[in-house]
Amino acid sequence: MKKLTEQETTILHLIVRGCNNTQISQSVYISIHTVKAHISSIFKKLGAKNRANAVYIALKNNIVDE
Repeated sequence: MKKLTEQETTILHLIVRGCNNTQISQSVYISIHTVKAHISSIFKKLGAKNRANAVYIALKNNIVDE
């Protein structure tokens, strides 16, 4: 598992909280396109297949808090 950037960690935390791409975009002031790029990078770094899997991996490995 590769280390996430600060921005990726912030986005992953928002995913764990149940935010959708639009909510993430508005929360961190980036475009939806950029959110999607970060999420893709997060999935690759974690080895996750989808959002639910990324949440599981993040919580299991204490990458983010609930």
